[in-house]
Amino acid sequence: MYLWIIFGVTMVASLLLHWSLRSKFHKYAQIGLNANLSGAEIAAMMLRDHNLHDVQITCVEGELTDHYHPTHKTVNLSEDVYHGRSAVAAAIAAHECGHAVQHATAYSMLEFRSAMVPLQSISGWVLNIIFIVSFFGAMFLTSFFPMKLVLIVVIAAYSIITLFSLVTLPVEYDASKRAMAWMTQRGVVTHQEESMAKDALNTAALTYVVSALGSVATLMYYVMQYMGMKSDD
Repeated sequence: MYLWIIFGVTMVASLLLHWSLRSKFHKYAQIGLNANLSGAEIAAMMLRDHNLHDVQITCVEGELTDHYHPTHKTVNLSEDVYHGRSAVAAAIAAHECGHAVQHATAYSMLEFRSAMVPLQSISGWVLNIIFIVSFFGAMFLTSFFPMKLVLIVVIAAYSIITLFSLVTLPVEYDASKRAMAWMTQRGVVTHQEESMAKDALNTAALTYVVSALGSVATLMYYVMQYMGMKSDD
C-alpha cells in the first residue's frame, strides 16, 4: 500500500506540474517577445556567443519535446519553440543551449550523468524484468531466488536510478541559470519577459524535483522492506 501511495502522489504531482507548465507555455506564448526573435534565432545567437559552431539546431515534432543530444551535438526544439517569438520560447531554447554549453565546458555533473546513462538503462531493464515476473507470479520468482536477494537487486537498481535523478537536478538548474544569465546580459528579454521566462523554467525544473523525490521515497521503501526481513531473522 505504501508503494502505491508513493506512485500515486508522484504521478498526480507530475501531472499537475506538467499541466501547469503547458498552461504557462500557452499563456506566455501569446505575448510576443519585444526583441521579435524566434526560439531558433535565440538558440543560434547563444551558441554563437559561446563559440559553439559545431552544434546544430533542429526542429522536432511534439509539444515540450525540446532536448539537447550530446552525442549528435544537436539542440532539438519543438515546433512551438523553434518558431515561437515569446519569452517562454526564448527561455526553453536558451535552456537547451545551456546544456550544449555544459557539454562544451565539460561541466562535471553533466559528464557524471552521461556516464551513468548505461547503468541507468540496465537498472531500468532489470527492474522491469523483476516486476513483470513478480506480477505474473511472485512465488515463481522466489522459488529460484531468495526474497532477500531479489530485494538487494531491486535496492541496487533503484539506488542507481535515484542517483541519476538527483544528479539531473543540478544539471537542469545550471542550464536554466546559464540561459537566464545570457538572455539578461544580451538584452534578449525585458524585465517583464525575464519574469515569465524564469517562471516557466522553474516550473519545468520542479518536474525533475518531483521525480527525484519519488525515486528517493521508493528506494527508502525497499530498504525498509529489506531491514524488516533482516530483523525477523
